[in-house]
Amino acid sequence: MKTVLITGATSGIGKALAIHAANRGYSVIACGRNEDQLNELAKYSNIDVCQFDVTNLDDTRQALATVKFDIAVLNAGTCEYVDVDDFEPDMFRRVFEPNFFGVVHCVDALLPRLKNGDKLVIVDSMARLLPFTRTQAYGASKAALHYFTKSLEVDLNHKGVKVQAVSPGFVETPLTDKNDFEMPMKISAEEAAEAMLKGIESNKQTVFFPRFFGFILRFMHILPTPIQKRLSLAMREKQ
Repeated sequence: MKTVLITGATSGIGKALAIHAANRGYSVIACGRNEDQLNELAKYSNIDVCQFDVTNLDDTRQALATVKFDIAVLNAGTCEYVDVDDFEPDMFRRVFEPNFFGVVHCVDALLPRLKNGDKLVIVDSMARLLPFTRTQAYGASKAALHYFTKSLEVDLNHKGVKVQAVSPGFVETPLTDKNDFEMPMKISAEEAAEAMLKGIESNKQTVFFPRFFGFILRFMHILPTPIQKRLSLAMREKQ
């Protein structure tokens, strides 16, 4: 039985993935901050829980110091939107702390135990593909995270460690429930968990879901920059 470690497992995609993986026969280590949600997950016979805050380096190192795993899914994150008329630099720090540095902290803690055949899965977002309105903080954190993932993939290759990027589109979670704009092709957290686990098992370098939405955004991503700008401006006007 393979063991999968999942951060951000107390809500949204992470929680759905923990339950789905457990039902598929994986041994799961569910990580998060919410004690009540962790206690609920601990009721599953093949889910163990680990409580810590990924934004705290010492806390993360201590929590993961002796963890044994085959697959680590670094999924914890948050989202806030920028108002350019009320610009708030501290928001960028709040978003980057869990989205980027939280992953860096986890990688720092896990690197000494990564061995040939292990897999590191890092969850970014399709928001990195296009300059969407008000996403300067969130999109920048996910773009930085994707670059970090791809570079890490190069430097861990010689150790036989597989590094995968996961780029979701719109998924119904407590975070997206706060959105006040249209979210095309939005899927449930359960559908996202199924697509994510399937992608992880397929060993794809980058996993996109929903698949068709991913195809559309990847096509838009390779368009000339002026066209991308016009499309993004049109979406801003629509919102």
